Amino acid sequence: MIKAVIFDLDDTLISEKEYIRSGFKVVSDKISSDFNLDAKYIYEIIYSEFEVDSKNVFNRTLDKLEVEYEIEYIKELINTYRNHMPNIKLYDDAKYIIEKLYSKGIKLGIITDGYAVTQRNKLNVLNIEKYFEYIIVTDELGREYWKPHKKSYELMKLKLNLDYEEMIYVGDNISKDFVTANKLGMHTVMINREDGVYSNLKFENEYKAKMEVMDLKDISRVIDTLGEKFNEENIICNYS
Repeated sequence: MIKAVIFDLDDTLISEKEYIRSGFKVVSDKISSDFNLDAKYIYEIIYSEFEVDSKNVFNRTLDKLEVEYEIEYIKELINTYRNHMPNIKLYDDAKYIIEKLYSKGIKLGIITDGYAVTQRNKLNVLNIEKYFEYIIVTDELGREYWKPHKKSYELMKLKLNLDYEEMIYVGDNISKDFVTANKLGMHTVMINREDGVYSNLKFENEYKAKMEVMDLKDISRVIDTLGEKFNEENIICNYS
């Protein structure tokens, strides 16, 4: 029987691209102020450079703007990006399923990677902590404990006082979200979003979620299906 649903954050409950656009807007405003350039034009360059390659975006942008800068200035821009209070919101299906599961007494949790200040700023803006029994920002445990390390899953099990088979983990990144949860015996569900940053990754079967949905509203159906399977197994055991 399912008693808890644990969510990833980025591209599961919120759009990572929406966060990226929010950060680029703040960085564009800073560059605009520092060099007396048009912020909208700067933003267009930053985002076009990002779509080509996500590495060294700010360096390449400043090069295109033909302004002189030191490496310390790049660090300033990175800090501005990571520390900004983002303009983001929950996906509609995320808001729906969180409220529905909460109202039904299902325990909720979050396990999310990313720089601690960045992830906490996202959570503060979303104002959703009241729905969740426990939220783990893995960076606060130490960079070495980012997923797929098992520590965050073990902590969640301990805090919720549940067995792994009583929990579902919902994420989007096949490279790290499910492999450890699978090994521990959690039920795993991949949310496959069209605009997801990691939607096209290919990995071996052990990395894949046991189930896949296109909409988080379907988590209710997954819970019902797993509950029916649990009841069927109990009936078999009782008559065996």
